[in-house]
Parts: sequence; structure tokens; C-alpha cells
Amino acid sequence: MYRFLLTPRWWVINVFTLLAIPVCLFMGSWQLSRFETRVNTHNEQHDETSREQKAAARPLGELLPVTAETSGQRATATGRYDTAHQLLVPDRRLDGRDGFYVLTLLRVDDGKDGGEAGAKALPVVRGWLPGDPGDPAATAKVPAPPSGEVTVTGVLQASEHQGSDGVSARGGLPRGQLGMISAASLVNLVPYQVYDAWVTSAEAPGALKPVPPKVAEGTGLDMKAFQNLGYTGEWFVFAGFVVFMWFRLFRREAETARDLALGITPAEPTAPAAPDADRTPDDAGRTRSPSAPA
Repeated sequence: MYRFLLTPRWWVINVFTLLAIPVCLFMGSWQLSRFETRVNTHNEQHDETSREQKAAARPLGELLPVTAETSGQRATATGRYDTAHQLLVPDRRLDGRDGFYVLTLLRVDDGKDGGEAGAKALPVVRGWLPGDPGDPAATAKVPAPPSGEVTVTGVLQASEHQGSDGVSARGGLPRGQLGMISAASLVNLVPYQVYDAWVTSAEAPGALKPVPPKVAEGTGLDMKAFQNLGYTGEWFVFAGFVVFMWFRLFRREAETARDLALGITPAEPTAPAAPDADRTPDDAGRTRSPSAPA
């Protein structure tokens, strides 16, 4: 009854099944290993970040340009706040509440040209406040930046871009507001060069709350990690689907072979020839009734 398994058609089905199942299991295991690797990397980076945040701050120049390794490290910079160019960054959430960042540019002497003319600006997020930056009651709580030379210590962050978490996609912001913290967005707002990085200050004055640093992009448990986990499930489902389809085809073929052996399902009869299909005009004349008119 199972001799159909030796037919060329079933040889192809069996070989495909035997190859597809291990391939699906291998791909699922590989995607699972990729997810586990990302989890381990996230845990290691979390521990390393914690150690770096507890370590002594390093001068800003030693950490630039910002990379995945230097992002999240403590940096220190000395300069003067540009009180004329304090900006508010809207649509930023903290502790589940909507609010805004208070960003002030710190004029830092890079040592190349010397003096104020050679200073570059470092964007410093001095803290976060709840509310709308367009509300006078909320902006009244923003403390003025200190005057004179100051030393800022905070966590170094890479410049934001359009896809960064929390970046406002809406345009046409009022004067004094900034949607994205980056040198590209600040270059047209200030008359001097800006570092392609920013610092979130460890100390927030007045009513401000310190802004926690962000994890560097491309590291930790990002969307790709959960994609790997999703692909793991898909490959294992594919393996189960291959087994299910093979069993379904096998059962249907076996039932058909059994019914044929028992005579339950007769062989398909040949279609009868259509009447008068092969008759010639002479044959029609010979079979015409004698009484029929010619």
C-alpha cells in the first residue's frame, strides 16, 4: 500500500523534506544565537557603562570624535556659557511625563587659534522641565546659566538625527526652540562652530532634573535583537510546517491507495465518444428515414 513512496514524485518530496527540516532548524538556532549574543553584549555594555560613569571624567578632547566606545563616558569641559543662545528642546519625555530640555552652549577654547575667536561651542543639556516650552509659566522656571568661567561635567552623547528617539519631526518651531541636538541644526543658529557632540550635565540647577544619558545606537537590545528573536520563531514554525505538509500528503496518498485496493474508489472511466462525432455525410444519408424529405 505504501509503494507510492518509491515513485519519482515521492522521491522528490522526501528529499526536499529531509533537506528543509535541518536547514530550518539550523537557521532558527543561528538567529537564536544572534539574539543571545546581543543580550550578552547589552549586559556587558551596561556593566561597562556603569563603571565608566563612576570613573573619573576625562577631558572632552580625549573623547572626540564620539564613537560607540566613547559615547556614554564622563567628560569634562571648561568655558563660558553663551547666555544669548539658550535653547529649549520640546517633546522630550522623562519619567513618563512630557517636557523639554534646557540646552545652553558652552564656549570652549579648543587651543588652536587661542582666545575667544578660536572657541568652539559644546551643547550642554543642563536639565529637563515638565510642560510645554511655549507656556510662559513653564519657561519661567528655567534658571539662568551661570556667568563667568565654569567647568561642566557630564556624559558625552553623539549628535542626534531624524531617527533618534525623542527627536521632534515637526518643523516650524518658534524662535528659541530646537528640535534636534546636533551640529547640523545649530550651525545656522549661532555665529561660531559647534562640536559634533553634546553633554548631559550630571548636576541640574534649580527646578531642572538631570537628563539620563542615552545608549549608543547600534548597541544593546535594539530592534534588531528582537527581530532576531522573531526570526527564530519563524524558522522553527517553517520546520513544523514542512513536517505537517509531508504528513498530510502522505495520509491522503495512503488513503487513496487503500481505497483503490478495496475497490471503493473506481478508476476514472473513459469519456464516451460524442454521438455522430465521426459520422460522414454519406452515413447520415444512409441512416435517414425513407419517409424523410430529401
